[in-house]
Amino acid sequence: MPPLYFIGKLTVGIGLRVFWRPDVQGLENIPATGAILCGNHLSVADELFLGMAAPRHVAFWAKSEYFTGTGPKGIFQKAVLTGLGAIPVERSGGRASLSAFDAAIPGLKQRALVAVYPEGTRSPDGRLYRGRTGAVRLALSAGVPIVPVGMIGTNEVQPIGARVPRLGKGKITVKFGKPLDFTGRADDRESLRAMTDELMRAIQALTGQEYVDEYSPRAGRPSAAPEA
Repeated sequence: MPPLYFIGKLTVGIGLRVFWRPDVQGLENIPATGAILCGNHLSVADELFLGMAAPRHVAFWAKSEYFTGTGPKGIFQKAVLTGLGAIPVERSGGRASLSAFDAAIPGLKQRALVAVYPEGTRSPDGRLYRGRTGAVRLALSAGVPIVPVGMIGTNEVQPIGARVPRLGKGKITVKFGKPLDFTGRADDRESLRAMTDELMRAIQALTGQEYVDEYSPRAGRPSAAPEA
């Protein structure tokens, strides 16, 4: 576990537990081997509560721009994300976006947990949108299962546009579903779409969200989850 991440677990993680008392369910569904945690995306706070709830280090994908900024702010962002073990991802697509896969696969094969938000960005209205196939592609490439994750209440704690979580707001629930093992499945476009739809149904079963069979419109500062 990266030192800065460990410090965060002891400080921010404990603070989240004290102030919001989140209900964490299904930890037994996280395998001892490497796995991809795929959840719905309601808020920036999703990363905070997912990192707090997971028993091991979680490597989050972050926009590559956060690693290339200049000046004091850019240097600080890069230092923090690197210290947390985040994985930079290009959103331009093509070979550039696959660099995130290259960075994630070795860790996944050595028991790492990697978080990917299949919707590609935060939901603008609380509904669950169509998933992009990048998470399934990564799972097939690394030979690891996907654990569906349901986040409930984070959009009340930190709505889109809010800079910091709001104390005393929202009841947080984090649900880890049973792992989905797609090992050995075909990786053609149609199969990838079917597996991704299966994943999104598993997430929806955990959250109870209304499902929208179209990609989410980008809003605010989206988290990276490329189609790849």
